[in-house]
Amino acid sequence: IPFFTQGSHQACCSIKELDVFNRAREIKVDPDKPLEGVRLAALQARKTLLVPTPRLRTGLFNKIVPPSGATKEILRICATSQGIKEYSVPVGLDGKARVDLVVVGSVAVSEKGWRIGKGEGYADMEYAMMVSMGAVQEDTPVVTIVHDCQVVDIAEELLDDHDLTVDYILTPTRTIKTNCKRPKPQGIIWHKVSYEMLGKIPILKSLRHREKQTGKDVTLLDEHSDLASANTPAVLNEKAMAENTRPQAAMGSAQIGQHYVESDSLSPRLEGSGMITTVYVGNIPPSVRVSELKCALREFHATPLRLNWQGAQHRAFLDYKDKATAESAVSSLKGLSLGGNTLRVELAKNQRNKGQV
Repeated sequence: IPFFTQGSHQACCSIKELDVFNRAREIKVDPDKPLEGVRLAALQARKTLLVPTPRLRTGLFNKIVPPSGATKEILRICATSQGIKEYSVPVGLDGKARVDLVVVGSVAVSEKGWRIGKGEGYADMEYAMMVSMGAVQEDTPVVTIVHDCQVVDIAEELLDDHDLTVDYILTPTRTIKTNCKRPKPQGIIWHKVSYEMLGKIPILKSLRHREKQTGKDVTLLDEHSDLASANTPAVLNEKAMAENTRPQAAMGSAQIGQHYVESDSLSPRLEGSGMITTVYVGNIPPSVRVSELKCALREFHATPLRLNWQGAQHRAFLDYKDKATAESAVSSLKGLSLGGNTLRVELAKNQRNKGQV
């Protein structure tokens, strides 16, 4: 997102003249350098400031929390990238965010409200995720801050149905109300999401799992293109999970007090070889059942050789055939939310004696 030194301060300060800013209590502002002045204005006005995490790697939002009695200089630091790291706390899917105003950066924008970003789709995805979370409504206004030279004509055929439009454009010399009639994204368009994107954005996995539980079609781009083939990795993985969870087939189940152990017919040689690596899953809410975790494991292609469920202790242990497979499972499950909690997923500290983990 281009940063312009001349006029940037004026453009950002002009947001204070907008009624939509003055009425807003909770504002989401992108972390781009040109929007630093808007973040500062929100903090000075004592509004709740949410900033997306970079590339959505660790979640969706960070809430900027200045220290008590923060000076003007501290507030200025809070508005910078350094402040986002030092003075913020993560907001999860169940943080009940209610965003009143969205401020995004742009590479180019038209007076009709049509916007072009960097081309990676993060601003569009952030907005779609906020819709899915219920954090924004149909009438939540979107503002962008640009230099005058970034306001250009944009051909409508360049836009897609997942592209975010803007309601206000602020430049060093103008405030443009676009009166844009083009609908904003109505949520995540799953058939345009790839497995690669799902892997890069952990919180996207949790949203997909949540929407699938409500009966929505969450078929991914890769799955759409591969539905004709019965030998795709996704289909094979579904078959493998079905085989592994069939009670009378390879799996043996035992209910022992508060523990539930489910395992396949691991060979004694493999069991004793030290190759098996265990993944710890913690922060499991009391309301979550083992079947929900199993469903998530299947969904995220992280099927273990054995699942040791310890619901009373709010945890579970997953055994994988080797360290590489376990680390891949940790990466896939990172950011997963079940029952309102973001799960803690990591390699178990003690691989062989799970009771001491």
